[in-house]
Amino acid sequence: MIREKAKEVIRKEARAVLDLEKKIDDQFVKAVELILKCKGRVIVTGMGKSGIIGKKIAATLTSTGTAAFFLHPAEATHGDLGMVRKKKDVVIAITKSGDTDELYQLIPLFKRLAVPVITLTGNPHSPVAEKSDVVIDVSVGEEACPHNMVPTSSTTATLVMGDALAIALLEERHFSSEDFALLHPGGQLGRKLLLRVGDIMHTGDQIPIVSEETNMKDVILEMTSKRLGTTTVVNEKGELVGIFTDGDLRRLVEKTDEIFSLKAKQAMTKNPKTIHGEELAAKALNMMESYSITSLIITNGKKEPIGIVHLHDILKAGVV
Repeated sequence: MIREKAKEVIRKEARAVLDLEKKIDDQFVKAVELILKCKGRVIVTGMGKSGIIGKKIAATLTSTGTAAFFLHPAEATHGDLGMVRKKKDVVIAITKSGDTDELYQLIPLFKRLAVPVITLTGNPHSPVAEKSDVVIDVSVGEEACPHNMVPTSSTTATLVMGDALAIALLEERHFSSEDFALLHPGGQLGRKLLLRVGDIMHTGDQIPIVSEETNMKDVILEMTSKRLGTTTVVNEKGELVGIFTDGDLRRLVEKTDEIFSLKAKQAMTKNPKTIHGEELAAKALNMMESYSITSLIITNGKKEPIGIVHLHDILKAGVV
């Protein structure tokens, strides 16, 4: 019985959402166009459950390139109306009944500020709707509650309509994944699309460097002292010519007991993989995976090593 009741709630709310498709009309298009022309911000307002949904809609708009914030209707009439900028902002009012007193009292004030009002309501012919510039119908056939009272299907439908507005605006603004990353630098996507190799590479004295003529004992000391499991090898001009890794060392030990008689140029791997410092750290990770390596070297225009990035640096930065 419990499972069936829960499933029925989901079915009712799913029907409410599907019915919204028929309500994407000229009013919806007008709402999008009004917001696109807005020189200020989108102010979302609503009481009770509508207000909670409004906060989420405002957050979604803001994170997808449309500056928005939530304004509590009751606080608006006690000073917070000063947050609304005359002739610049756009209001999205949310009300299931369309006769919420607090919202009804606000509409004339918004009008006085020459701010257009878009209303999302379950009653398109209500007092609030009649005073609005644009009315988007989010009415539902029934709430998921057995008494058809508790806002359930209606709040879900309103939330989805808000998402539809946000994504329509996103598309019209040509809002890219890079734009999204700029607004979410703390998230994994932000780090993938924003973090550069140059932001996390080791530089200066942290770079392990030996010359071609360095004996193997000093090569190993340089590699282990810098704790990157590798060292770059340069020629007399300071140009990168090779790399020597702990993997190279293990393979060398398996082949000969005379490793300390060798020089760096005899044991190094030639033509090591490099990457530009302006490349994304995510690209560096892909290269490491493709070539089964754990380090990449960054060089300048003179082919001199100016940085090195290790797999652990990328993982520590939270790119994956």
